[in-house]
Amino acid sequence: MALKRGLSSSSVAVQRNRSSGSRLPTAILVFFSVLAPFVLFVGRGLCISDQNSTQSGFSKQVIEIVTTSTANLGSLNLESFRKGNLSASWKVVGVETLIEDNAVSKATDLKQEMTQDDHTHDTPAKILRRQLMDDKRERWAAELVQQDEKATIKLENSAIQRSKAVDSAVLGKYNIWRRENENDKSDSRVRLMRDQIIMANVYVSIAKLKNKLDLQQELQIKLKEIQHDLGESTSDSDLPRSAPEKIKAMGKVLSKARDQLYDCKSVTGKLREMLQASDEQVRRLKKQSTFLSQLAAKTIPYAIHCLSMRLTIEYYLLPLEKRKFPRSENLENPNLYHYAVFSDNVLAASVVVNSTIMNAKDPSKHVFHLVTNKLNFGAMNMWFLLNPPGKATIHVENVDEFKWLNSSYCPVLRQLETAAMKEYYFKADHPTTSGSSNLKYRNPKYLSMLNHLRFYLPQVYPKLDKILFLDDDVVVQKDLTGLWSVDLNGKVNGAVETCGQSFHRFDKYLNFSNRHISQNFDPNACGWAYGMNMFDLKEWKKKDITGIYHKWQSMNEDRALWKLGTLPPGLITFYGLTHPLDKSWHVLGLGYNPSVDKREIEHAAVVHYNGNMKPWLDLAMTKYRPYWTKFVKYDHPYLRSCNFSE
Repeated sequence: MALKRGLSSSSVAVQRNRSSGSRLPTAILVFFSVLAPFVLFVGRGLCISDQNSTQSGFSKQVIEIVTTSTANLGSLNLESFRKGNLSASWKVVGVETLIEDNAVSKATDLKQEMTQDDHTHDTPAKILRRQLMDDKRERWAAELVQQDEKATIKLENSAIQRSKAVDSAVLGKYNIWRRENENDKSDSRVRLMRDQIIMANVYVSIAKLKNKLDLQQELQIKLKEIQHDLGESTSDSDLPRSAPEKIKAMGKVLSKARDQLYDCKSVTGKLREMLQASDEQVRRLKKQSTFLSQLAAKTIPYAIHCLSMRLTIEYYLLPLEKRKFPRSENLENPNLYHYAVFSDNVLAASVVVNSTIMNAKDPSKHVFHLVTNKLNFGAMNMWFLLNPPGKATIHVENVDEFKWLNSSYCPVLRQLETAAMKEYYFKADHPTTSGSSNLKYRNPKYLSMLNHLRFYLPQVYPKLDKILFLDDDVVVQKDLTGLWSVDLNGKVNGAVETCGQSFHRFDKYLNFSNRHISQNFDPNACGWAYGMNMFDLKEWKKKDITGIYHKWQSMNEDRALWKLGTLPPGLITFYGLTHPLDKSWHVLGLGYNPSVDKREIEHAAVVHYNGNMKPWLDLAMTKYRPYWTKFVKYDHPYLRSCNFSE
C-alpha cells in the first residue's frame, strides 16, 4: 500500500508540475511510465510476501534482497528522482532541476530520519545481506572495468596494426585534406593539360569530318599552345606562368566544341582508335628498347676496344723471347689449383684473375688458363706481361690454334657452315617479329667457340684431374681452394642450383613438346648456374661427357630442342651428373636483378654479373658496380690514355 501511495503522490506531483507550467523533462515521464508497472509488480510481490502467501511469484531470498535494496529509498516520488536518489545509470545528464530551499531541507531531514530509523532497526540478517550485495556490486564493477580495459587494449592494438598496413606515401599523395601548395611535385595541372590535349585531338578529327573548319582551326591553335607550355613537364612547378591562362582558354574552346560536336558514338570511337594506336606504339618501343639493350650488352665499349688495340700493337713489337710467361712447369701439375677462363674481354679477364689472387691464401699454388680469340690474343698476353699476377702462374692460348676443333669433330662448327644457319644468324634483314627472347639468341656470339669450349675441357687440359671454370663476368671475394676439397660423390659437375623459383627449372630452357626432350628429362628438374663450376675431369672422361654433348647438339640442328646458348645443352649434358654446391659459393643476378640481398653478396665467395648490365658497360647498376671496379687499376697509363673512368 505504501508503494501505491508513493506512485499516486508521484502522479499528483507530475500533474501539479504540468498545470503550473513548469517544463518537466520528457525523460522523467518516460522513466515513470516504464518503471510504474515494474514497481507495482514488485510491490504486489512484497505484499504477498508479508501475508506469507504460498502463491508468490518470487522466492523468499529474492524478496528479502529486493526489500533490503529498497529499504532506505522510502516511497518513490518525483522529489526522490530530483534529489538524485537513483543509481548512476538512471541519472539524466544536462537536465536542470529547480527545487526550493525549504523543500530540499525538508526532504533532507526526512531522509536522515528514515536512514536513522532504518539503521536503528536493521537486523543482523539485513546487515549481512547488505554487505553481500555491496561486495557483489564491487565485484561486478571490477569485472566490468577489467573487461573495458581489455577491450580498449585490443582496439588500440588493432588500430596500430591497421596503421602499419597503410602506405603513408600513398596517403600523402592522395589525401583529400592536403593543400596543393604543400606538395612541390603536384601534377594536377599537368594531368589536366594532358587530358585537354587528348580531347582536343578527338574534337579536331570530328570537326574535320563534320566540315567545321573554323572550329577545327581554333582547336589546332590552342592545341599547339598548350603542347608548347606542357613540353616535358612532369609536375606543376615545371610549367611556365602562362599555363593557367592557356588551360582556361583551352577549356573554353573545348566547351564550345562539346556544344557543337559532341556525339557519344563518335567520341567513343575516336578514343578507342587513339588507345589502340598508343598500345601499338608502346609495343613497338618495347621491342626497340629490348633490341637496343641486347645490342648494347654485346657491344664492346670504345675504351675497352682502345685498350685492346694499344696492347696488341705493343705485344707484336716485343721480341719473341719476351713474350713468354714464367713458371710454365706448373701448367700441367695436377696438385695445384687450376682455373679456366675463356674471354675476349681483356679488362674483364684481368678482374677475374686479380680478385682471385688477392683473396687467395697462397697465390703461388694457383694456375690460370686463359683462352681468347686471335683478335684479342696479343692484347691478353701483353696485359698480363705488363701486370703479372704475383706468384701465380698464367698462360694465354688462342682458340683458333686448336686444330682438333674443326667442323668434322664439332657439331656447332658444322652447323654454322650450313646456309640455313648463316641466313638465320647473319642475314641483316632477318625478321624480328618473333619476340624479344629471340633477339638474345640471334646473336652470333652464342655460336662462338669460346662459349662452347667449356664442353671440351679434357681435350684442352688432358693432364689435369680437376679444374674450376669461371666466367669473365664474375668477381671472386674469398679464397676458393675449399672447392677442391668438396666431394662430388661421383658426379662430374659441381654447381649452385637455381631452382628457388619455378622459372629456373628445365621446362624454362627446353622444348618439352618435343618427344626427345619429354621422354628423357623431367620438366621440374632443378636448373643450375654456369659461371663457377668445379669439373672432375677424370669422371668426365669415364662418362664421355663430350660425346653426350655432341649427340644432343647434332639433334638440335633445326633448333627444335632448345634455342641457342650454352646453358640448355649444359643442362642436358650434365643431367643427373651435377652435384649441388652451397649457395654461398656463387651468388647470381648482379647483371639484371636490382634486389639481390646485400648480405648474400657480401658473404658470397663469387658474385656473378649474369645478364645484360655488365659492370664494364654504362648500363650497369650503380650499386653493384663497386664490387667490380675495386679490382680495376684506373691509374694504369693504358687505361688513362683510353679515357677509362670509374
